[in-house]
Amino acid sequence: MYAMFKKILIADDIDTINLGILSQLEKNGSVEVDHVRYCDDAYLKIKKAILDKEPFDLLISDLSFKQDHREVVFKSGEDLILAVKKEQPEISIIAYSVDERSFRIKSLFKDLDINAFVSKGREGNLQLLKAMRLIYNSDKKYISPHLEHFLNNNSVIEIDKDDIELLKHLSLGLNQEEIAKALKELGKSSASLSSIEKRIGKLKIFFQSKKYYSHGGNCKRHGVDLKEYYRCCNFYISCTKLFCSYI
Repeated sequence: MYAMFKKILIADDIDTINLGILSQLEKNGSVEVDHVRYCDDAYLKIKKAILDKEPFDLLISDLSFKQDHREVVFKSGEDLILAVKKEQPEISIIAYSVDERSFRIKSLFKDLDINAFVSKGREGNLQLLKAMRLIYNSDKKYISPHLEHFLNNNSVIEIDKDDIELLKHLSLGLNQEEIAKALKELGKSSASLSSIEKRIGKLKIFFQSKKYYSHGGNCKRHGVDLKEYYRCCNFYISCTKLFCSYI
């Protein structure tokens, strides 16, 4: 027997959490586990639990949810986590996903202040148990062991959402002034010419990195859509040459 969360809500459109783990949790004591397949349903359950003065103390959420015939307000795990944090700031949250893009994981910890990120995979269910025990018994954060360097190594150049936005505008053939105007219209804080120049310089270094076998693999690994990548290269020109022309 060990101390553990007593009321857990799982938001996942596929039953990926092993029944063995759920039974193990239930054996540990009176643990109530509820499961929903839509973020909207998870949000409503959390709000109702708060009104009933029986709140959940842990939310485990996937990040990606397949769209179907149903219209939803919250389309992703990030949307759900942000809304839940506003309703119940003290709730513990574990993101449980196959998405291992570094900028997305860093944003979950930095911007949404999640307690743990567990990668879905062969060891996912065991890591989920470890994460629950750790965050219940301490203020420490948990991340799947093979992803720990995302949070520990600040020297590695990473692609973030603003970089991806810049890539998309470059792929349309816009110059720096046009990109600055477009970003200002979107209300982006990174809309100044100096900021754009710095980002293009960073991207040039990123695409010249010798750590990766191909620019395409480099893009995909960091969440840049390959269609955007190939448009950016005009199917023939390397990203390095493209960025050189802008600097």
